[in-house]
Amino acid sequence: MNESNRRVRTGTGTPNTLDDLASIRPLRIWQDVVARVVESELITLAVVEIPPGGLVPAHRHRNEQVGLCLAGSLRFTIGAETREFGPGGMWRIHADVPHEVHAGADGAVVVEAFSPVRSDWEGLDWAPESTPRWPAGS
Repeated sequence: MNESNRRVRTGTGTPNTLDDLASIRPLRIWQDVVARVVESELITLAVVEIPPGGLVPAHRHRNEQVGLCLAGSLRFTIGAETREFGPGGMWRIHADVPHEVHAGADGAVVVEAFSPVRSDWEGLDWAPESTPRWPAGS
C-alpha cells in the first residue's frame, strides 16, 4: 500500500508518526459512514463521519470503545440505554456490548478510540477522497 492510501499505523515499522487529519484517506466503515484511522500497536483512533440521518446498525465487537461527539448530533443506544448527544457528549462501551447510532439532521462527526486495535477493519474499502467535515474549514 502506498503512503497516500494507507491507514497511518505507527505500530508497524515507524516508531512515531505526525500527520494531519486531511492527509488520511477515509475508510468506508458502513454504507455511508467513513473514518480516518490512526493505529498504534494497542489502540485504534478514528475520526468518524456519519451523514445526515445516517445509521450505524446494531453490532458488537471485542474492542472496548470510548468516544466524543465533535460536531452534529446523534442518538446512541448501548445495550438497553439510549441517549441523545451533541458536541461534547461522550460514551464508553465495554467489549461485546451491542450498540447502534442514528445521526441527526446535520449528521455527526465523532472521535473514537478502540482497544485492542480494530483488526476487523482490515480489508475494508476506501471511500472516495474528501475533505474532512471537522474541523470546520479544514
